[in-house]
Amino acid sequence: MAEAIQKKLQLGLEKYQQMQKDVSKSMSARQKLEAQVTENNIVKEELDLLDTQNTVYKLIGPVLVKQDLEEAKATVAKRLEYINGEIQRYEMLLKDMEKKSEQHREVLSSLQQEYQRAQGRAVGKV
Repeated sequence: MAEAIQKKLQLGLEKYQQMQKDVSKSMSARQKLEAQVTENNIVKEELDLLDTQNTVYKLIGPVLVKQDLEEAKATVAKRLEYINGEIQRYEMLLKDMEKKSEQHREVLSSLQQEYQRAQGRAVGKV
């Protein structure tokens, strides 16, 4: 009986470790998005300092192409909107993953206690 519980515990532990890896990957992706938001906010601030007489260029591959100031502002605003939406999506995903992880940790804890009781019974029989 203790062996069956031990096997369940081992499988559960492996699943829990995989969940923790997934949480870590999602946190890393969210941090990258935060960096992109910061970078795009800086670009937005710089564009806000310009007036219509200034020339704005957009890098397309190895070439700088002239771009309308309002178009550049709109592009940056849309990019910020998209990235903020992705950040919110990752926050929801992380909350869900952490909730599942906590539930799984509780299950593992109860399995571990059950395993220890089963081992105690096995020692008592010998």
